[in-house]
Amino acid sequence: MHVPGGAGVLPPAYPDRAAWGTASKLRAWQAEALTQYLETNPRDFLAVATPGAGKTTFALTVAAELLHRRQIERITVVTPTEHLKVQWADAADKAGIAIDPAFAGRRGKTNQDFTGVAVTYAGVAVNPQAFRVRTERFKTLVILDEVHHGGDALSWGEGVREAFEPAARRLCLTGTPFRSDDNPIPFVTYEHGADGHARSKADYTYGYGHALRDHVVRPVIFMSYSGEMRWRTKAGDEVAARLGEPLTKDLTAQALRTALDPTGEWMGAVLAAADKRLTEVRRHMPDAGGLVISGDQNSARAYAKTLREITGQAPTVVLSDEKAASKKISKFSEDESRWMVAVRMVSEGVDVPRLAVGVYATPTSTPLFFAQAVGRFVRARKRGETACVFVPSVTRLLSFAAEMEVERDHVLGRKNNNEDGDIFGLEDDLLKKANEAEGASDELDAKFEAIGSDASFDRVVFDGGDYGTGGDQASDEEMDFLGLPGLLEPDQVRDLLRKRQAKSIAAQKRSQRDSGEAPEVKAPAELATHEQIALMRRELNGLVAAWNHRTGQPHGVIHNELRRKLGGPAAAHASSTQIKERIELIRDWATQRKS
Repeated sequence: MHVPGGAGVLPPAYPDRAAWGTASKLRAWQAEALTQYLETNPRDFLAVATPGAGKTTFALTVAAELLHRRQIERITVVTPTEHLKVQWADAADKAGIAIDPAFAGRRGKTNQDFTGVAVTYAGVAVNPQAFRVRTERFKTLVILDEVHHGGDALSWGEGVREAFEPAARRLCLTGTPFRSDDNPIPFVTYEHGADGHARSKADYTYGYGHALRDHVVRPVIFMSYSGEMRWRTKAGDEVAARLGEPLTKDLTAQALRTALDPTGEWMGAVLAAADKRLTEVRRHMPDAGGLVISGDQNSARAYAKTLREITGQAPTVVLSDEKAASKKISKFSEDESRWMVAVRMVSEGVDVPRLAVGVYATPTSTPLFFAQAVGRFVRARKRGETACVFVPSVTRLLSFAAEMEVERDHVLGRKNNNEDGDIFGLEDDLLKKANEAEGASDELDAKFEAIGSDASFDRVVFDGGDYGTGGDQASDEEMDFLGLPGLLEPDQVRDLLRKRQAKSIAAQKRSQRDSGEAPEVKAPAELATHEQIALMRRELNGLVAAWNHRTGQPHGVIHNELRRKLGGPAAAHASSTQIKERIELIRDWATQRKS
């Protein structure tokens, strides 16, 4: 049967719109975005929603409605990975939409039982013309999942444009629209600002801050660990430095790679701490699981071995986008085992709702990747669940953790694209190779040789604030924070962290008093520059927190407004003068509000 005015053939069966709408129980943001979509009836629509918010449900509801209205005949879902093709097919099946995840462009056809197909961006780039023919043949809705991947390579972007330019509808989805390069994202609208840069423009945005207030996502507690690192350079010189202290870019890179070395004590200590935290969380979430995100395959295997020694259980290891990967992830999602170790591929899109504890053990430090990685832990199943992610004490990572609520756009025309890139100057293609070949990390490791490392608890980052005064491994300070209950509302987390902070400071003073040692106090003029900046940064964060409690504005929004009015980088990278100006401005706000 032909659709009046249409060139294609109707799919074998249309989904029951009413049944799907009832079964899916749309969240408020999904219903609002759906209403906007149906009222505007756009050809292109970009929905930006934080990981865990339910982008898949929104997209499938749109698809079901368009099929029901006979406005489309077929669906093509484009994903970053093979595993996500299967995940989309499973979700669509529940919506009454049959999606073929095994479709290949070279075949050109799929079984008549299917209404749509799921493919990868890489698959489209290989043969875009085949997908274009299919798109022209039927009135097609193309769902571009995590659409920023359309800019991963020039060939990918060109392939996506060629294949889907004739589509009747295109629905672009992403939780992280920003990139660290100038590659435009296909079918995304860019607007030029006063600074001359073009910024991506979303049609609907639902950020982490909104989702947290709606109890759609979990609050995330970041546990950061420092420690002494020792390594030998290519020239044979031995270097020692403390992770987290102000260092050059190269020294920071080498210190972090020393910390992540599987043979050192740092990783073993952090994995042991993370497992203790997981045990505490499982008191309230019996099936809670943990995920270690590794930078390369050799390290992933070694981390898995360490976890087995710690727990007595062999973790699930997912090394790459291999055929067995989807089955391993699905099995882990459904069972109650403790740990999974993966190389990058589980950092985005993969839905394992029981993940509640994470270890960020990769040198990749772009805001894009960090947001994707943390997104694996934020999906809430019931109110009160919390997530905890263990991170190295690296300034850039901690600034990302403190600005979870900041909504970013993709900006074209940056003068220095490396500004948002990897802090180590490592190219992404080297890290991608680590996901494909056993020895791909050799080129990175050849620059230095790790000698040894030890770990110490540094601080907790939550809701833009820092808590804790540091402590040795297994110290009372560390155990206090590891023992936080796993079932807490965000305000309860904040209150408990403040109590732990006060307890820690009181214990330090007691210890100094009992030992007869007077605490060393430096006059402000005697403080080193980095110490002065650290004190000012803490003062700024305290004022931001106070303003948050007074106005209800998220911390990230307040920091962004200060930057908008005064200019300059994020607080973690701001100079003392810039921080002082922000402190004075927020104090002015408080004074004006009182008057």
